[in-house]
Amino acid sequence: MTAAVYVVSIDPQASTVWWANRISDLPFDFSQEHETPENLKVLKDTGAKVHVIANQKGGVGKTTTTLNLGAVAADVLKESDSLKHVFIDTPGSLQDENLLLEALKYAHDVIVPMPPEGLAFDPTARTIQKVIEPSGLPFKVVINNWDPRDGIADLDDTKGYIDAQGWPRAQAVLRRYKIHTRASVEGKVVTQYAKNRVAMEAREDFFRLALELGYGGGA
Repeated sequence: MTAAVYVVSIDPQASTVWWANRISDLPFDFSQEHETPENLKVLKDTGAKVHVIANQKGGVGKTTTTLNLGAVAADVLKESDSLKHVFIDTPGSLQDENLLLEALKYAHDVIVPMPPEGLAFDPTARTIQKVIEPSGLPFKVVINNWDPRDGIADLDDTKGYIDAQGWPRAQAVLRRYKIHTRASVEGKVVTQYAKNRVAMEAREDFFRLALELGYGGGA
């Protein structure tokens, strides 16, 4: 048997590596390929669905989204006789656009995390209009890091902006939880959180998103 999920980072900042190296029981296969992006070519022959997580603005939650979607998919699929899903974490900068473009060559779809903050609007628009839409790949914008304690004004404004652009938007929203921030230090992914109400709600967001995107046994 082999792992059903493979997570790849092509981000030179290697925050995915920093996090993954702290996880004692990694639920998926993992590698860092920013220095060897040509290695992504092997993905063409795996038969797996390749999902690129992209936004050229830093700090929007790409790594958290990548690792936790990978963990959720791995939890649903368990071990398999073949690789089913690949999740690629990409750079949050314009300088490394060549790496993002390389990943898009092998992708089946793109996930665009976007926090409900006005400062994220223009960089997200640039990523979609200049890079993702020209690729012709299906994509969805996922509102990420929304704190319900802030009320729904920013959330509604962000939904309105995304919809006004005509971009496909995920119905699932990834809420902001301190447990997600601590997880990177503690070496955990969302499926490994403690059994309590907050952890359950945090997990629920990612399971809901994975279900909506079809990253389960039937995908």
